[in-house]
Amino acid sequence: MFKGSNVALVTPFKDNKLDEETYIKLIHFHIKNGTNGLVPAGTTGESPTLSHDEHEKVIELCVKESKGKIPVFAGTGSNSTEEAISLTTHAEKIGATGTLIVTPYYNKPTQEGLYQHYKAINDNTGIPIIIYNIPGRSVIDMSVDTMARLYELKNIIGVKDATGNLNRVDETLKKLGKDFLQLTGNDDNAFEFNKRGGEGAISVTANIAPKLCSDFQRLSKSQNENEINEAENLNKILQPVHHAMFVESNPSPVKYAAKLLNLCDDDVRLPLVKVTDATKEIIKKALHSAKLI
Repeated sequence: MFKGSNVALVTPFKDNKLDEETYIKLIHFHIKNGTNGLVPAGTTGESPTLSHDEHEKVIELCVKESKGKIPVFAGTGSNSTEEAISLTTHAEKIGATGTLIVTPYYNKPTQEGLYQHYKAINDNTGIPIIIYNIPGRSVIDMSVDTMARLYELKNIIGVKDATGNLNRVDETLKKLGKDFLQLTGNDDNAFEFNKRGGEGAISVTANIAPKLCSDFQRLSKSQNENEINEAENLNKILQPVHHAMFVESNPSPVKYAAKLLNLCDDDVRLPLVKVTDATKEIIKKALHSAKLI
């Protein structure tokens, strides 16, 4: 349902407002270039500074413009359970394939609090849910045992793992089985993640290199030795790009890269700012090395 290269889609702005025309072009750019799925209104989509109306709008545009050609897993998480239920209900109503729900940030819930948060969303909606575990931003880390409890619920289908801990793939596979979908949130570990049983990525780099990322994901899951070698070569090509995208806070670097590729402007909303000149040079060098510019 949601494997391979799935883009954590940027939200383009113009004069600090949602640039709908450019956003629609981005959606079709990804469909044309082999992206396997769309994730609007996530961290890379600057969800913390989207208004409620904008948040709903970017999801609606993705669903409308993709027309079922590729799945849309909408970012509907919040540190307010009530708000997460509201956003998830909206995504379900407009026809999103599923949702990506981040662990509640700032509140610092216990494992039981995490369980009850997702259970409340699950019990009030009927749409597939991917857990987004990102301790680096949320402070908390959902345990494998808590995920196992949640997997018993009707809507929980997998995890976007942004812990950076590859051993977590093995632990999750052993505890929850191969039908529990594991996607990495770290582009740089995607090759090893897939080798250990992962099924793809929710990717920042895919914003600017959709075909490379899609080809890499497909080849990395092949049983053919030559194709695995091709995947390894693509992984080496992509590594400098992956690293450049996180020299400063995401999504400022990827938006600058997108500007270089004439995909969208590099405007971000405060408290994020545009990247420094030094970072611009790092990004340019990485894009040149991957022959993207």
